[in-house]
Amino acid sequence: MSRLPEGFLWGGATAANQLEGAYLEGGKGLSTVDVVPAGKDRFPVALGKMKMFECDENHYYPSHEAIDFYHNYKEDIALFGEMGFKTFRLSLAWSRIFPNGDDETPNEEGLKFYEDIFDECLKYGIEPLVTITHFDVPMNLVKTVGSWRSRKMVGYYERLCTTIFMRYKDKVKYWLTFNEINMLLHLPFMGAGLVFEEGDDVEAIKYQAAHHQLIASAKATKIAHEINPNFKIGCMLAAGNTYANTCAPEDVWKSMEKDRENYFFIDVQSRGEYPNYAKKMLEKLNINIKMENGDLELLKENTVDFISFSYYSSRLTSADPEINAQTEGNVFATLKNPHLKASEWGWQIDPLGLRITMNAMYDRYQKPLFIVENGLGAVDNPDENGYVEDDYRIEYLREHIKAMKDAVNEDGVELMGYTPWGCIDLVSASTGEMKKRYGFIYVDKDNEGKGTLKRSKKKSFNWYKKVIESNGEIL
Repeated sequence: MSRLPEGFLWGGATAANQLEGAYLEGGKGLSTVDVVPAGKDRFPVALGKMKMFECDENHYYPSHEAIDFYHNYKEDIALFGEMGFKTFRLSLAWSRIFPNGDDETPNEEGLKFYEDIFDECLKYGIEPLVTITHFDVPMNLVKTVGSWRSRKMVGYYERLCTTIFMRYKDKVKYWLTFNEINMLLHLPFMGAGLVFEEGDDVEAIKYQAAHHQLIASAKATKIAHEINPNFKIGCMLAAGNTYANTCAPEDVWKSMEKDRENYFFIDVQSRGEYPNYAKKMLEKLNINIKMENGDLELLKENTVDFISFSYYSSRLTSADPEINAQTEGNVFATLKNPHLKASEWGWQIDPLGLRITMNAMYDRYQKPLFIVENGLGAVDNPDENGYVEDDYRIEYLREHIKAMKDAVNEDGVELMGYTPWGCIDLVSASTGEMKKRYGFIYVDKDNEGKGTLKRSKKKSFNWYKKVIESNGEIL
């Protein structure tokens, strides 16, 4: 059997803050991503080092209009239907449902908006795959309780989950609790709404916030299974194995440490307890996680049903501090791998790395995997009709799909589906740019926010349609 399983979930992936726009329409409140500008201040804000609690006139905020999916979702979902999507990964904007995060009652207009989207998906036979929070915290909760620093966040998140699970229990089966939960360590404000003051113990705050998110994820899993036992709840990791720069044992050890830093979250969500290496690390850092009675039991009894992850590239590390100094300033520090080509944004292209990552994760967890992000960010040059000859994108995806099939057919990895990132062009999370495009559908908009927002099919649109039709046999 060299085919992918029957019912394999082909589709595409997006996030509310990168495509919806309408950032204060329909009763929506201000969200963390709405105050992250494009340009030179983006990283300082995303890192939690520069305070920006309101929008000002000196910056451009790409999330405010994004690609205006809010007013165009019917047209966009029709295009996904035409490609033959079996699933569509999207996220909910928390502040569209609870504008302040601590509201007693939800915003009906927000709930209805997502209900209409799910109905539109189901009309085309597309299963919604919903990320509950994708780099998204209501700004009011950052200002009033310090976001995920505070244990109160668990209760607010619980209310959100109960509301959406009850409302959509017959329309949505697949849920992810937090997008790339490990990004909390790398981009604390973007990942978890964390802002740091002078004198803060940054590592202690990050790991305490991580504990709160892990507890919230376990509670969501518990509530979900109580409301609808058929729900499938997944966690979500920014994945990619870290290679050792040389076969020096010190380099190999360093690469193992780097992988553990990211696996820590999923170890807890999938296995239900803090691994010993994490306990030792926290001890060395003199970090004492504040826990409540019942926390450890909650984590143990409410592990996820499947493991979802993003994969764009592998990473490379060295134990030599001078060599590693070259990597400073990247979200994920990585050395340049001489065996790999890189994208225009310097992301190294490693299809075999996807197979390696899938095997590492399946060996570790023995739970079904789901690739919910993968893709090539590139500059597209459309003709006058908006058509793009994106053979480079097709080649990237083709090679990664081959590697994914090898992991399934040659290695026996259990895989639920594949949703390439940014199936329609949207705002880049890392840079805030529009010119870093991933989609099968071109959207006429530039980095300054100018353009008609007209949608047009790229060459990859019909290619991916054939891939889905043939269940990955025609590449």
